[in-house]
Amino acid sequence: MVSRVEYLKVMAGLITTAFAFIAGLAWNQAIQSIFIYFLGTPNSIAGNLSYAIIITIVAVIATVYIAGAASKAAGEEMK
Repeated sequence: MVSRVEYLKVMAGLITTAFAFIAGLAWNQAIQSIFIYFLGTPNSIAGNLSYAIIITIVAVIATVYIAGAASKAAGEEMK
């Protein structure tokens, strides 16, 4: 049986993830609107391609940074 504390931890994590997902969707729409404003219609190849490339670069940089910070924190925790 799952303890109350474990249950609350899991629920807190799920709720936090849900809010992060909603915020991500909001930012996605905002960034797409900016690209549409500067690069043309929402169905333009240039706009969609530019958006995909820039978001991919930002995601890779953020992932590398977060992984490095987590690794550093785990290393310091072991000391």
